This record gives sequence, C-alpha cells and structure tokens, in this order.
Amino acid sequence: MILTLNPATEEVIAEYQTMRSGEIEEILSVSHQDYLSWREVSMQERSALMRHLAQLLRDQKERHAALISREMGKPLAQAVAEVVKCAWVCDFYAQQAPLFLKPEEIDLDGGARGVVKCEPIGPVLGIMPWNFPFWQVFRFAAPAIMAGNAVIVKHSPNVTGSAIAIEELFREAGFPGHLYRTVHIALEDVDALTGFMIDHPAVKAVSVTGSTAAGRAVAAKAGRALKKSVLELGGSDPYIVLDDADLAVAVEQCIAARLLNSGQSCVAAKRFIVHTSVMEQFESLFLHRMKSAIMGDPFDPAVEVGPIARLDLRQQLHDQVSRSVAQGARLLCGGEIPSRKGFFYPPTILSGVRKGMAACSEETFGPVATLIEAEDDHEAVMIANDTPYGLGSAIFSANRERALAIADRLDVGNCFINSMVKSDPRLPFGGVKESGYGRELSIYGIKEFVNIKTVVIMGR
Repeated sequence: MILTLNPATEEVIAEYQTMRSGEIEEILSVSHQDYLSWREVSMQERSALMRHLAQLLRDQKERHAALISREMGKPLAQAVAEVVKCAWVCDFYAQQAPLFLKPEEIDLDGGARGVVKCEPIGPVLGIMPWNFPFWQVFRFAAPAIMAGNAVIVKHSPNVTGSAIAIEELFREAGFPGHLYRTVHIALEDVDALTGFMIDHPAVKAVSVTGSTAAGRAVAAKAGRALKKSVLELGGSDPYIVLDDADLAVAVEQCIAARLLNSGQSCVAAKRFIVHTSVMEQFESLFLHRMKSAIMGDPFDPAVEVGPIARLDLRQQLHDQVSRSVAQGARLLCGGEIPSRKGFFYPPTILSGVRKGMAACSEETFGPVATLIEAEDDHEAVMIANDTPYGLGSAIFSANRERALAIADRLDVGNCFINSMVKSDPRLPFGGVKESGYGRELSIYGIKEFVNIKTVVIMGR
C-alpha cells in the first residue's frame, strides 16, 4: 500500500494499491503491443495528438497544479508554471520532431547513396522523481513518444496522484491506452521490481532523473542487461559572482535559484562563490532578501517557500546544516526546525564555508545557501570544479568575455551568464561526472532513444 501525505499539513491525501510482478508483466506486454502499432503511425498524426495533450494541460492547469502542491508542497504559482511548461514541451516536439528525425541523405563514391534514419526502439522505462512531478515526466516522455516509442513510468510513491493524472491525460488526448503506462511499486519492492522491468525483453532503454545513488543502481542493472540508459542526477551547482557583477541582479537571480521549488531542485543554486572584494556587500544584500522570504502554506500566493517534501528529507537537510556549523561555518539565518505542523525548513545561509564541510561537499536539497569566498577568477573556477557533480552553473559579471572564459573552464553540462539556470525544450539538458550522462530536450534528447540506422544504396 502506498500512502501519500500533504507535507504542509502531514495529513494523508490518499492510499493506493501497489503492483506485483505479474501485473507489471502484463503492463509491459500490452505496452509492447501498442508500441508495435504506434511506430507505424505517421508523424502528422503523432503531432496532432501531442498538440491536443498540450491543450489539455493548459485547460486543466489549475487542477493539476493543486495536486502537485498538495502532494509535494510546491508553491501553487510555481506548480501552475510547471504544468504550463509541460504544455510547451509537448508543442515543441509536436512541431520539431518531424524535422529532428527526418532521414539524412549522404552522397557516396561511385553513385552510391547513404541514408541515415532514426527509428524507434520500443518501450522505454522512466524512473522519475517527486520534485517536479509533471515536468520531469513530460520532458522525457514527449520526445520518446514522438519518436515512436512507448513509455512506462515508475514515479516516486509520494506523488502517485500526479503519476495517475499524467497517465489519464495521455488517454484523454487520444493516445493508445497502453502507450503511456504507470507502475505503482512499494518502496520495499523498488529494487527487485525495477530490476525485473529492466531485464524484461519488452523494455529497450531506461531514463532516470533522481539521486546519484539511484542512478548508479539503475545504470548497473541496465548495463548488465545491455540496455541504454540516460541519467540526470544530483548537482551542487556553483554560482560565481565576480567583482564587476551587478550585485542587485546577482542577488535576485541567486535567491530565485536557491528558493525555487523550496530549494528542491537538481539545478538549484547551491554554492555561491563570491569574490572577496564584494563578499561583504553581497552577503548583506543576500541576507536581507533571504530573511524576507515568506515560508508557509503553498496555496498562499504570498508564500515563496513551501515545505520540504518528506520528513526524512528535512531531517537529512538539517543534519547537513548542523554538521557544517560544527565544522566551522557561520549560520547567518535559519538553521532551526520550526515548531509547527508540516515539514518546513526556513531559508538558511551558511557563510565562511570551506572545502570538506557538509554544505560544500554534499548536495543540499532545500532552501540552504552556502557562501564561499574566492580571491580571484582562478580560485573561483577551482572551487566550482571541486565537486563530484557537474550539472548546472551560473556566472555574474559585467564583462562578457571574462565570463565566457570562466564558462569554458567549468566542468558542467549547463552554464548561464547573468541568469539562473533553467531547462528549456530548445536546449540540451544534462550533466557530467556524478550528475549523469546523456541529454534531455532539444534534438539531442529525442535522439537518445532511437536506432540510428544506416542504409546504403548502390547504383541507380
């Protein structure tokens, strides 16, 4: 049995029956059958259904946003924006997939001609996280389905309601009933049943968004089964503030990047690396803005910071803060668990953070900001790269060439200059090192789960 809780009130939302291997086996079988038919459907028909899905998302955005906010605590306005962004990615691939997957003709010697085709591979298993319960699914599922594949999703148990709602949306849009399916697995069965699905002959590849530990486990299973995997994992994103930065802009962007989704994002700003000469001023502005952020009921329009999604995650975050303070970090604000209902954690700043401290070496998943001083550009880059992660990054500077030179030296998958990191359907998204491999979104994302086939034609 899966129980979902409202993290703002600690009240039970719903109970759901979990699935066993026999039921999952049936889902995989019918998913494969629908895939065999779907791969023959024209791009024009696929695009029409995907556009219909986008319109349903827009028409129903308030209802689905409210579900997201109830299940994982996201402030309602942000939840609405998440649903609308899902509509964008559907429209994007409805329009661009025919161009991205168009056969490429290559002239060869002696009048021969080569054709490179992108063909679907079959059902793809998606293992998805709770922090963006709609967006993470759609950014993977929309291109996979437009490429002609089927999708099976193992979502996080605490957002089971969202998982069911997404499946219903695909059916309502007119997609074949088993082309997009969700499996509901109890926590104690996740390892065994995930392995069962990856090993199953119907499943041809797997996409994971989640923790580095989860990515390692799934990648190992996929590797043993000789099946492709795409991993978007944890991050400890550095935001570098140079001595010529517009501090007003930098602070607003850094605050937004740290507090978005109450800090529960792989690409949230986590380490703020600030030139020594402007650290005092930056710290003062940053502290004032963090202390003014309103924490509370996600359905209150004034609230910027909702609860942490689960009790265990809040305890883990608080433990990281406590260990960092014990290691010598200065606590400027926050850092205490409030005495109120819900899994809330206040906006928190740790300054004077150094290498080896928990807040520097580990991913902090919540509204905790880590301030680190750097003497010059070289030291800023060294600090930024001194992490096992390599997902996103940002640089704030009035000198574009200086910022670009730093961007070239950062070991990351994404770098934004004078702006916070954001995923965008038009741009490839993913990381390096322990942040994973492969790419989502853009032309690169849709080509992750296709068979790139070469056909050579000799003579006329």
